[in-house]
Amino acid sequence: MSVLSFLDRSRTIAKPGFSRWMVPPAALCIHLCIGQVYAFSVFNLPMTKLIGITKSAPDDWKLTELGWIFSIAIFVLGDSAALLGRWVEEGGPRRAMFAAALCFGGGFLLSAYGVSVHNLWIVYLGYGVLGGVGLGLGYISPVSTLIKWFPDRPGMATGMAIMGFGGGAMIASPLSVWLMSVLSTSTHVGVAGTFVVLGLIYAFFMLVGAAIVRVPAPGWKPEGYVPPAQPKKLVTTRDVYVYQALKTPQFWLIWIVLCMNVTAGIGVLGQASAMSQEMFPGRITAAAAGGFVGLLSLFNMAGRFFWASTSDVIGRKNTYFVFFVLGFVLYALAPYFGAQGNLPLFILCFLIIISMYGGGFATVPAYLKDMFGTRYVGAIHGWLITAWSVAGVLGPVLVNYLRQYQIDSGVPKAQAYNVTMYIMAGLLVVGFIANFLIKAVDDRHHMDLETTDDVIGVG
Repeated sequence: MSVLSFLDRSRTIAKPGFSRWMVPPAALCIHLCIGQVYAFSVFNLPMTKLIGITKSAPDDWKLTELGWIFSIAIFVLGDSAALLGRWVEEGGPRRAMFAAALCFGGGFLLSAYGVSVHNLWIVYLGYGVLGGVGLGLGYISPVSTLIKWFPDRPGMATGMAIMGFGGGAMIASPLSVWLMSVLSTSTHVGVAGTFVVLGLIYAFFMLVGAAIVRVPAPGWKPEGYVPPAQPKKLVTTRDVYVYQALKTPQFWLIWIVLCMNVTAGIGVLGQASAMSQEMFPGRITAAAAGGFVGLLSLFNMAGRFFWASTSDVIGRKNTYFVFFVLGFVLYALAPYFGAQGNLPLFILCFLIIISMYGGGFATVPAYLKDMFGTRYVGAIHGWLITAWSVAGVLGPVLVNYLRQYQIDSGVPKAQAYNVTMYIMAGLLVVGFIANFLIKAVDDRHHMDLETTDDVIGVG
């Protein structure tokens, strides 16, 4: 028997009496760790002083160069989730989580070496590429497993895990700053040592999650759960093969829905501190802006659980209708509240917007499950995450470049974001139309039982 046979899907089938409530903590072990990516910016300034220590030296790295580390990681996250999604589904969650732990932890260790020899390309390869693969595998690996364990509440289940991804930065940011302060000396700023410690910590907890996770036995159902005799509208009881799903209009409509929702939130999330200070000069200090960013993170995290759970009650399509209608109204009102100097209502607008940004991530796996079934939902989700990669470029570009264009055209800084907000409102209208057009998948795309058994390797 192979030493790594414990990673086989067959070894992860739950025995009678296993509590399904052990699976969300296993998923959180993964998502709380990989959510660190949102806090990577705390390393940017220290890494501009690796040689100069107290200030940047001529040979130190520039912020523009360091910004690519995060961008590469997010890009690789999307690509690896898409390309390895089927491998994740067919091999089971434990194998994928194990691989994610090695890649994400190993990415930190390789980056630590890159920092110590002052080679930025090694850091790109370490955290950006290797760590990015760990991000992609870790992000999608718990999704279909949670949906199988919670057929009665799939939105709540995926919301619990993906909430961890939104909250991981709240742990990682202060931990990273503290480690750098402890490990710094008069000759180095502590980044390499911090990378080593974080790599080992994250690998350990992700391996714990891999050890805990289980898949339900064939035919298992929650005690007392009776599948509805008549499925709800837009909820299928059959499965669509991953590559067949890519041929359906429903997949691409949901892709547009997610892309528009994420674009409308991610640009603001990245510029929240500067935007709030520029729109309310003298009233919002740098410290207060930091508090605003912290509030946004809380609502981003809480929204993932709240909105995904709400979708179990009102349905996925209706949940996204709420996102697009309410988001449109809030984006249209935000410039007005800014012009009126109404700071509380301005802040409230963006807290709700960001909650729906997080909610969009957490609700979409259940939306895919409703449309395409549970068998390949993880792999389909992996392909859908490419919408995040596109939005991750589109959102910041819209905010940053339109702001600069407005300022160059003589518009005061306090009003430089108004056009951007109206454009974001327009993008939400596009998302609303795409969501409106979604209907049940045509029968010809569904797998029959014989095809399902052949793909799974049964029979």
